[in-house]
Amino acid sequence: MLSGIHSSLSALSAFAKKQESIADNTANVNTDGFKKTRVTFKADAAGAVQPRVSTIDTPGPLTYEQTATGYELVERSNVEVSEEIPEAMLNSRSYQANLKMVRIADDMLGNLLDIKS
Repeated sequence: MLSGIHSSLSALSAFAKKQESIADNTANVNTDGFKKTRVTFKADAAGAVQPRVSTIDTPGPLTYEQTATGYELVERSNVEVSEEIPEAMLNSRSYQANLKMVRIADDMLGNLLDIKS
């Protein structure tokens, strides 16, 4: 039962890391040259979830912008808000599910201790 709590707590931490990445991507959607990050998860031998952050190096769209020296080709951010918002919603639900698992395991431990005493 404690291993279940440990797994859920590590997943909560991993989903929080993913939400940070999504928030950073969304905040920098209009930053020229910004490269988005993605978080993937890997389970270790103990059942814990390890987040891995990687930068997506695909080029953003190129646009011409006027500068003091004339028009220059500028690379925009490679973040797509249409990808980030659904990802944030799914991540939120996954976080809630793991939080519910921690609460259930806590209730089960509490009931077990009540029976024992």
